[in-house]
Amino acid sequence: MAALPVYRWRLAPDGYATYRQLRALGLRPGGQEVAAQLERPRRRRGPLVAYLYRIDRAKPVRAMTPAKWAALAKANAARRTCPACHRDAGYVIPPSLGMCSACAFPDNAPEGASWNSSPHTAR
Repeated sequence: MAALPVYRWRLAPDGYATYRQLRALGLRPGGQEVAAQLERPRRRRGPLVAYLYRIDRAKPVRAMTPAKWAALAKANAARRTCPACHRDAGYVIPPSLGMCSACAFPDNAPEGASWNSSPHTAR
């Protein structure tokens, strides 16, 4: 295995991009190996490392199919559904609580509190 070329921060030649830069261009690495490495020195720790890919070998990002959109919507709905009361909380339920805030803290809210106005409370 050959060693990767290492460039200092902001000194990489044209034609290379990080994964995020490829995504911003609408591209993906497309199975290619890492072509180079970018290092940003730090004072008290080891350098930050970013891997670079060749832009000319990158492929376009695959389009989302209707099935993928449906699967993503189903996964997001599952993250919003409270396992205790089986209702849509309207937000992603934090894993630290494991349930919506109305189920996690049923007695903490004073009557008529604005932050407690959820579909769980009857008015």
